[in-house]
Amino acid sequence: MTRTLWLLGAGLLAILLVPLFLGGSGLFAQLQDFPLTLLLTMLGMIVVCWNLNALKLRILLKGRATDFGHMRAFGVVMASEFAICATPGGTGGPLTLISLLTRHGLRPAQTTAVFAVDQLIDLLFFLSSLIALSIYILIKAVDLQVGWLLGVPILLLTVGLSLLFLIARYHDRAIRFVAQCLVRFRIKPERRQRLNRRLLIFRDSLRETLKMPRMLLISAFVVSVAHWLVRYSILYFTVIGLGKHLDWTWTFLVQMLSMAAGQLTLLPGGAGGTELSSSALLAPILGQSTTAAAILIWRGITYYFYLIAGAPIFLMLAGRPLLKRILRGKTSKDDFQELN
Repeated sequence: MTRTLWLLGAGLLAILLVPLFLGGSGLFAQLQDFPLTLLLTMLGMIVVCWNLNALKLRILLKGRATDFGHMRAFGVVMASEFAICATPGGTGGPLTLISLLTRHGLRPAQTTAVFAVDQLIDLLFFLSSLIALSIYILIKAVDLQVGWLLGVPILLLTVGLSLLFLIARYHDRAIRFVAQCLVRFRIKPERRQRLNRRLLIFRDSLRETLKMPRMLLISAFVVSVAHWLVRYSILYFTVIGLGKHLDWTWTFLVQMLSMAAGQLTLLPGGAGGTELSSSALLAPILGQSTTAAAILIWRGITYYFYLIAGAPIFLMLAGRPLLKRILRGKTSKDDFQELN
């Protein structure tokens, strides 16, 4: 727990220190001139994002959770995204989601299957958007030198989705392979049996979720697209508020690549890597002081606001015991059964 708190503190400092170091004395003048109405509008956009994610969660659950209206789904989303921002690599997010949904009649394996489908939908969106951006760059000839910035993530996402498809297509062989690995690693028979049972439940739950009516899955994808379009417009409006103009597609690409780079730091919220990579992409166009102000405002809205607004919701829904567990990195499903 102490280690996670230190990492969270280091991440919060990195989000502040990188822009302060980059912007110098001109940073504060930029921040003072930023329109308050636009800042409030962008905070409202984050609330819209939470509502869209809550709607997607309800679509994927398809009535399987008891007493789970929109406000409850909204709270679960806020609590889960707070946990993502507060833990290294976002590991606390899925754990929080599993714990909260098991309180509404779902088994942990069922919740994990819903989370897996949710992530597949997001991966499909990112792959589609990167391909669309590549076509746009080729047609408009925006800057062919950024082609490699798109080629690498497109390749990685394509390989990742292909592997997931193969695992799903040959899931019986995959399950047998996992069972053999458990034997080879000399896992105790009782634990092997428990893990294999959970894996089979997860497989059945994943099948059940993917066998939903096609229109529901399409609706979940459309809601996901709307969420990411709103979320990834924050930086664009930030640049406008600072009196500059930047193509929306470039700000979209900057956010996608910088958030991916931030995950490599293993700090909560991708701190450090996100700021450095986004500044490298924005500074040659906007200048250092404007870039620093844009990063500070953008990260304040998409990170600090998630922590500040999500913390009380997390404590109200999950409580201090779960907070201590995710900060300690307790990830076993047995812990969730104890909490419930």
